Amino acid sequence: MKNIRILFRLFGLFGLCAAQPALAHEVWLEPQKYQVENGQPIVAALKNGQDFEGIELGWFAGRIATFDKIVRGKRSRLEGRTGDLPAVQDLVTDPGLVVLVYQSTPQSLTYENWEKFLSFIENKDLASSLPSRFLPDASDLPPKELYTRHVKSLIAVGHAMGEDQETGLETEIIALANPYRDDVSRGLPLRVLYQGRPRATTQVEVFDRAPNGTVTVTRLRTDASGELVLPLTAGHEYLVDSVVLRLAAKETAQKYNVAIETLWAALTFAAPE
Repeated sequence: MKNIRILFRLFGLFGLCAAQPALAHEVWLEPQKYQVENGQPIVAALKNGQDFEGIELGWFAGRIATFDKIVRGKRSRLEGRTGDLPAVQDLVTDPGLVVLVYQSTPQSLTYENWEKFLSFIENKDLASSLPSRFLPDASDLPPKELYTRHVKSLIAVGHAMGEDQETGLETEIIALANPYRDDVSRGLPLRVLYQGRPRATTQVEVFDRAPNGTVTVTRLRTDASGELVLPLTAGHEYLVDSVVLRLAAKETAQKYNVAIETLWAALTFAAPE
């Protein structure tokens, strides 16, 4: 973080970051209803935007690495048609806690300038992951990254029995209690993983949307075990987000002409009335 702050002073960017703290765009799954009755279909949009507001992304097989549902330990692949909006339509499942799992294929992004890149780094608290050789220079081209999305959503069908679980995503956020059945009056415990291991003392961004549409954004931090407890408000919807930044492996760097990768984990769910 010290190096990034020095860079902000050198480039005169600190004021810019304070005025524009959210330059990154999340991707998440947003069900029309987080709780449905037995036999009723699940409909869920894949969305891209900021502050829990955004545009719908259609179903495009070329951008889907994984799109599955897990119901009480049974996993199956979802099917769709090109361009489907919303991406998940008329999905009927057995009763239980349904976990939708989506992973995108890798996509590359070239930042307009170093200012935007450094603002993203500051916003997502990734300074400690930034290699020293990425210090900007007047002759440097804007940075380029490869990013993938690792997205989950928890939906209650009928009795909503079941639990969230590790799904094999390279990075993911796991609910350690069932928000639709368990006592979460003291908060919902969450665990953040990267390559199956807990992400200790890492930033987690929380988007809390009230029934009137108002969105509150807070930033929390996991403990040494990669866990935290998220306070909940009945009737609110939640998007929880955490980002990994790493150097691209040699083969990846050559294939996509990038030097860094970001992996975005997101989880959505609701707190029942």
